[in-house]
Amino acid sequence: MVRVTPTNRRDLLRAGAALTAGGTLAAGCGTPGTATAAPPTTSPTSPSASPRRLPFQVTHGPRTTASVALTFHGQGDPALAEKLLATAEQHGARLTVLAVGSWLDAYPTMARRVLDGGHDLGNHTQRHVSINAMAETDARKEITDCADRLKRLTGSIGSWFRPSRAPTASPLVARLAAEAGYPHVLSYDVDSLDYTRPGAPAITRKVLAEVTGGSVVSMHFGCPDTVAALPAVLQELHRRGLRAVTTTELLS
Repeated sequence: MVRVTPTNRRDLLRAGAALTAGGTLAAGCGTPGTATAAPPTTSPTSPSASPRRLPFQVTHGPRTTASVALTFHGQGDPALAEKLLATAEQHGARLTVLAVGSWLDAYPTMARRVLDGGHDLGNHTQRHVSINAMAETDARKEITDCADRLKRLTGSIGSWFRPSRAPTASPLVARLAAEAGYPHVLSYDVDSLDYTRPGAPAITRKVLAEVTGGSVVSMHFGCPDTVAALPAVLQELHRRGLRAVTTTELLS
């Protein structure tokens, strides 16, 4: 997997300290008692004109590109994940999967399945708890435990980290992610709201109403509605001249 060139470590820590905390986000499909916080309407963390000078916290790619990144919170029924990956591959699409470490513990073969399909694989914490609200020691463990599993299963900690239950990382979590070896925190600018189980047509409408060149779309494994919506989403993206690529490709 091609990796985005890491930036200077001191720059990463300095950038991490400047980040603001985000809201909460459910990672499972239809998780009771959780709600999503929309990403900021402004994009101070959007990539600059030069792809080699990405901000530490990435919201979307360059708006001039004819590509988008469909990113998935990785947990849930592996059969649904397999079907979703196969559907994407049949349409020539490549995805980004931010895996939960406990999910990799339960289904270790999924790590290689994602990479062997040409997709990106990254870190979405070990247990998918509200990491921005955790003490430093516990938050570090959430990041490094998942990174250790990725390393053991694939030989790499992955290029991307996304905080659990939040669209953006707090300054503390940003610093811990940098210390763990992640050059960027991956946010998004389009939330599919698929975890609320609104039905495949609603997911399709939500994504297609907001997606544009350079968008990073948040979606979830484990949601039957998402699997059902994906073909229509990919077909319409193709009609608009937009390719679904890995986040690494989008930002390279």
